Amino acid sequence: MIKGAVFDLDGTITDSNPFWNSAPVIFLESLGIKADPDIGQIVFSMTVPETVDYMIKKYSLTLTPEEFMEVMHRIIEHFYTEEVELKPDIRNVLDLMKGEGIPMAIASMTEHSLVDKALHKHGIADYFSGIVTTDEAGAGKSDPTVYLMAADKTGSGPEETLVFEDSLFALRTARSAGFITVGVYDEASFDTQDELRSAAGLYLPDYKDLSDLAALFRN
Repeated sequence: MIKGAVFDLDGTITDSNPFWNSAPVIFLESLGIKADPDIGQIVFSMTVPETVDYMIKKYSLTLTPEEFMEVMHRIIEHFYTEEVELKPDIRNVLDLMKGEGIPMAIASMTEHSLVDKALHKHGIADYFSGIVTTDEAGAGKSDPTVYLMAADKTGSGPEETLVFEDSLFALRTARSAGFITVGVYDEASFDTQDELRSAAGLYLPDYKDLSDLAALFRN
């Protein structure tokens, strides 16, 4: 029986993965530095501290980690406050969960305050009983802690909790911890869609037809 749902934010609720792929480039260009074209993919699965350490070393930056974060935070905060958009039809899923009486929480690699800004920008914050970030969990999504902490916010255990993820490596982490996984298509992860479909308990190419998801509550 499903008693809770945990949602990733970027690429699952918000259409923000393209920004994260370009954010390191925007940052480096603001310093007059040409970025490697694949820098976004390289740091995609890193936590914020890991990204800061990698980029300072990789590009021999003279910034301290604190100065780095000050510049980067201004770029990111502007995006989540002014520009971020929701994935098409995501409200269909949220309304389905709410209608079934399923508590929902967020498990994100994005900073807590920015997750909060994005949810409030689009008026969907009240759907969720809590937010847990990888910074708060003390580990990235290669470790299941963030999902376990988010599930606690819904009062459910892994075996009775849906985890919605667009990232293959993150979905595999949740699956290995015993969660019921829902793979979500995102264009930024196009190259891994076949693997995501195979790894997920349920795969959603979009949020229009939710009949298979709804069927989980009838079993």
